[in-house]
Amino acid sequence: MDLSSKRHIITTNDGSHSLLVPDLNEQYHSIHGAKQEAEHVFLKMGLDGFCKANSTAKSIAILEIGFGTGLNALLSAHWARIKNISLDYTTIEKYPVSQVEFSQLNYGDLLGDNALYQKITTCSWETFVELSSDFKIRKVEIDLISDDLNYGFDVVFFDAFAPNKQPKLWEIEIFKKIFNSMSNGGVLVTYCCQGQARRNMISAGFEVEKVPGPPGKREMLRAKKI
Repeated sequence: MDLSSKRHIITTNDGSHSLLVPDLNEQYHSIHGAKQEAEHVFLKMGLDGFCKANSTAKSIAILEIGFGTGLNALLSAHWARIKNISLDYTTIEKYPVSQVEFSQLNYGDLLGDNALYQKITTCSWETFVELSSDFKIRKVEIDLISDDLNYGFDVVFFDAFAPNKQPKLWEIEIFKKIFNSMSNGGVLVTYCCQGQARRNMISAGFEVEKVPGPPGKREMLRAKKI
């Protein structure tokens, strides 16, 4: 199924945009608030959680599964600036959003940084691009199921569509591939808290915990490579 077709923009409950895929009856972010969800799942539980356990870290290598609208990358770039921690941000996407769609999303307005959002969404693919002294990004158009990953990631943002929408992305072999790409002590976070997803992560080698979820969701999963 081509997820790039028939998408349209919706407004979530915190005023931030998301994209809806009618063929899947699925949106890219929580209807309770795209920005709120991303800040909680990926910044608070992901980056802040990693830094709490690694207080001397001055640089972090991130792998994002699903570049999507670029919201997580934008928020991470702001986080890096505030925390004075350098981020090497690798993000993969099989169905890239079009420049027309990017231009209509309101994340730059909400964060007061349209220039940075434009840089993130228009910069070249397949190579690292330094957007600031503390943030560089590499966007890669690959299929997680069939293609290889690089190695040495500290934090993984697992932002695929839900297991009932894209079940192959939540199988044990996928989590093994990600596990093997991570540094010891690395952290994977996802909005999902499905029991089978949790068991598959454990089977892949992760130590998994349930932590408080974003608005509208009681729990989410955080997995560690010990």
